[in-house]
Amino acid sequence: MLRAWRRRCTLREPDRRNQWLAAIVRNEAFRQHARVRPDPTAAIEGYEGAEDAQVVATVERADLRAALKRLSDRDRELLEMRYQEDLTQAEIAQKLGIPEGTAKVRLHRARDKLRRAYVLQ
Repeated sequence: MLRAWRRRCTLREPDRRNQWLAAIVRNEAFRQHARVRPDPTAAIEGYEGAEDAQVVATVERADLRAALKRLSDRDRELLEMRYQEDLTQAEIAQKLGIPEGTAKVRLHRARDKLRRAYVLQ
């Protein structure tokens, strides 16, 4: 109605006031309908998705811990040095007093055992 009041000077035929007003109301309704509005479900789904991701991450960590417990002490020690202490293969080899190639093979085998133990969860 405010738009009609502001545009009242565009009324050419005073006897067709109702049709003029109806056209303004119709056009305004179309304009309101076409306006892009934020989707409130996206915010809700994003929030719920974050909780779901936290639950999944918690379950995955628990499964990983269980899989790590299935490994031998040597394999677990190798993986801890590589991923918790962030040591390179050369540093692991030096720390354990073994050749670098041996450390590389043992790490590969330990990862493979961990992968198989994790899949069995």
